[in-house]
Amino acid sequence: MPGADSRARRRIEALLGEAGVRIGGNRDWDLQVHDEHLYTRLLAQGSLGLGESYMDGWWDARSLDGLLCQLMQARLDQRVHGLAEIGDALLARLSNRQSRGRSGEVGRRHYDLGNDLYAAMLGRRLVYSCGYWREADGLDAAQEAKLDLVCRKLELRPGMRVLDIGCGWGEALKYAVERYGVSGVGVTISQAQADYARRLCAGLPVQIRLQDYRDLREPFDAAFSIGMFEHVGVRNYRGYFEVVRRCLPDQALFLLHTIGGNISSNHTDPWIARYIFPNSMLPSAAQVARASEGLFVVEDWHNFGSDYDRTLQAWRANIEAAWDRLDPRYDERFRRMWRFYLSASMAAFRSRRTQLWQVVMSPRGVPGGYVAPR
Repeated sequence: MPGADSRARRRIEALLGEAGVRIGGNRDWDLQVHDEHLYTRLLAQGSLGLGESYMDGWWDARSLDGLLCQLMQARLDQRVHGLAEIGDALLARLSNRQSRGRSGEVGRRHYDLGNDLYAAMLGRRLVYSCGYWREADGLDAAQEAKLDLVCRKLELRPGMRVLDIGCGWGEALKYAVERYGVSGVGVTISQAQADYARRLCAGLPVQIRLQDYRDLREPFDAAFSIGMFEHVGVRNYRGYFEVVRRCLPDQALFLLHTIGGNISSNHTDPWIARYIFPNSMLPSAAQVARASEGLFVVEDWHNFGSDYDRTLQAWRANIEAAWDRLDPRYDERFRRMWRFYLSASMAAFRSRRTQLWQVVMSPRGVPGGYVAPR
């Protein structure tokens, strides 16, 4: 076994060197190894092994997001594949990982972790999506700017009835109702989110439902979906847009706010799937376009993915300052898992491997053209 570990170390050293990373180096993004079995684990398990070994305390880096960004920019994840990734890809081809029966899993395993965790991390509003930092000087201002941008892009007016698909903790609907005089319906598959959103929106013309989006069959004047499409899955994209279309009249607008990938895929990273977002995947621009073709006219496609890096940095600062006052169930292994999740997400946006899109669509095209706010 020592011989195997030695060969594995040389292979990993060579790969890291291509990414400008040294084992035991003194730069913030260099890898500090605490267990020599790490190298064989990485070669056998790929990205799953990288994340799990960090959770297990086998390695560290002063700048975890810096290290992961180096690895992503060098595309090392495309050269070292573990069995888990191969298995996930095969399952995605053979089955619908985002079927009705599986759709609630991400709610139970991620969004229901605890409102205390998300309240500590997300800031004044529980908005679990990218802020808009164009003129903002902090996280709360960036999230308010994003919510206002959504409302302005949809041209909301008093009296309109608005649908929020994947409403989270209800903050976007509350903002739209209070600032733009609309009423609304929000649907979520998370019990914890639904309970919170109902309390948050008490007394407002807002209905929060614990409901699968596929069951929506009623008219609205406008619709938006913020950070939910990542859970829909490529096999369901066409059905998703068909649901939105049947809920909107010809003159309405729909805004899709989603993380996106540069390349079409049918599955997600195996570590993310196992520990953070089960049954999730990032759409590509081509997949969004194909799925909406013939149902909607794309009026505007806005990419501000670099703002997600800043948003995630703010979330990390908040949660790192809050761990000691949170419930002990968020133990050291959970903290390392969460730290890896946030850092890997930062690296993905910083390296431009992933994007953040706001896509405005209309069923028949806006007469005279659509002018998108920024």
